[in-house]
Amino acid sequence: MSSLMAAALIVATPDAGSATDGSSGGFFDWLFSSGPFHPPTIYEFYPDAVFFDGTIFEVNRIMMVRVVAAIVLVGIFFVVALRARVVPRRGQALVEIVFDFIRVQVVEEVLGKKEGRRFVAFLTTLFVAIFFFNVTGVVPLLNISATSLIGLPLVMAAWVYVVYLGAGIERHGFWGYLRTSLFPPGVPWWIYLVLTPIEFLQVFFLRPATLTLRLTVNMMAGHLLLVLCFAGTQVLFFEASGAIRAVGTLTLVSGFVFTVFEVFVALMQAYIFVMLSAVYLNMALADEH
Repeated sequence: MSSLMAAALIVATPDAGSATDGSSGGFFDWLFSSGPFHPPTIYEFYPDAVFFDGTIFEVNRIMMVRVVAAIVLVGIFFVVALRARVVPRRGQALVEIVFDFIRVQVVEEVLGKKEGRRFVAFLTTLFVAIFFFNVTGVVPLLNISATSLIGLPLVMAAWVYVVYLGAGIERHGFWGYLRTSLFPPGVPWWIYLVLTPIEFLQVFFLRPATLTLRLTVNMMAGHLLLVLCFAGTQVLFFEASGAIRAVGTLTLVSGFVFTVFEVFVALMQAYIFVMLSAVYLNMALADEH
């Protein structure tokens, strides 16, 4: 659709042919009186240092967003715990709904009541933390997801990795866990030549890698989409010439629609991360795969 719009604009404007020299820069020079539009890039996720530039303690904007999100998260749960009542108020009731959802719909569904009881706190903490770090992308003045840079998702995935390996080794012993994970029973011996290397990669590398990349890439894409919509709106409203300014209304509405969608994605990515974590725990505890 964007290609058709560009073609229509070039045909409808007498000077458009002379303004464009075959390059996109020439078209944007004609389209926007103040200069070409600069779309968001990957460098959005590598902001300049705010404190301690050039040291191992360097703090940039994304690190500050993570700190703010962590403080708010801890503060909310501290206040709710401090004011807990037998008959819950609205804040406590909301927190209990989240707890019950993870306990019933994730932990007990995947691990069962008996096995899952000891992992409820871990998986609930994981879900709430990931959601809070995700949703900072739509919070005014923060405007970037704390999980859009790979470091934090990697830490979360490593946490899951250590927990499910530890649970598996605790249940089966070190060699027993390797045997149940890498040598599924009921398979002809010659199949193990292919199956065991695949299982090894899956258990020790692919699970944490996919957890990390899925979360990071989704939150990166959401941020870039929002920046594109709102930056485009600003350029169209304040720098474009002629009737093309009206397109800014479309980009503005799209920006708000994608903001709501980004909240949904933040919630879904937290849920998927925790659900897969529960599945990996269940596989580590199972006697046979």
